[in-house]
Amino acid sequence: MAQLPVALVTGAARGIGRSVARELAREGYHIAAVAPALAGDGERPGLAALCAEIEGLGGRCLPLAADVADPDTHVTLVQAVMDHLGRIDILVCRAEPDASPGRDILAAEPDTFDAVLAAGLRGPFFLGRRVATQMVADMHRLDDYRPMMVFITSIAARASSTDRPEYCISQAGLSMAAQVFAHRLAGEGVAVYEVRPGIIAAEMPAPERTMYDRLMADGRVPQLRWGEPRDVARCVRALARGDLAYATGSVLELSGGMQIRRL
Repeated sequence: MAQLPVALVTGAARGIGRSVARELAREGYHIAAVAPALAGDGERPGLAALCAEIEGLGGRCLPLAADVADPDTHVTLVQAVMDHLGRIDILVCRAEPDASPGRDILAAEPDTFDAVLAAGLRGPFFLGRRVATQMVADMHRLDDYRPMMVFITSIAARASSTDRPEYCISQAGLSMAAQVFAHRLAGEGVAVYEVRPGIIAAEMPAPERTMYDRLMADGRVPQLRWGEPRDVARCVRALARGDLAYATGSVLELSGGMQIRRL
């Protein structure tokens, strides 16, 4: 059985999820890294390089290919982590729904809506349920066990975008899911947090990046810089250390001050 704590990180092939996995490895965690496929493609570099880096830091890395949007995969996914690493101390659920095609809400299509909500809400919710069930059971099996779940959402959970309605709705729903889990699990000893990034420079298409550069220049982000995946990863690392142990249910927005109400 693993002696070091274990973090199960979804969306680990790129961007925020990949940065979180590396940061938690530096904190002393074994990592179960989940991506849609083990091998890379044009957008995702794959998990081999990530696992090599984690193992170079002294931890173990278990690469897992799974479609988190499909709840039928969750039992096998969690069982693989338990079989190889023995425990799950942290679930970091970084949902990565495929980008909606950028249609106005009045042109929204049911198939796109269903696909985005499956990846951005339904899958993470049921994975959270499966992991939470395991964590509650393990409270009586493991010593010095302080499990937690971290749902990484988006500023779209509270900020409307009329050409990405499906994504906004999925993130708002996942935000409430985090609250419901926090409410239900507080008495079980499982802490739950939502980390809500703002505009993060991670695999953003060039046209979209140009738009956000313009917003940045107009002062939309008070700190006048792009967020980086490591900003999110460091926040998760602080949670993993127990720095906010008495704050279950908290929403930690990392948006460079976009949450500030201004005249």
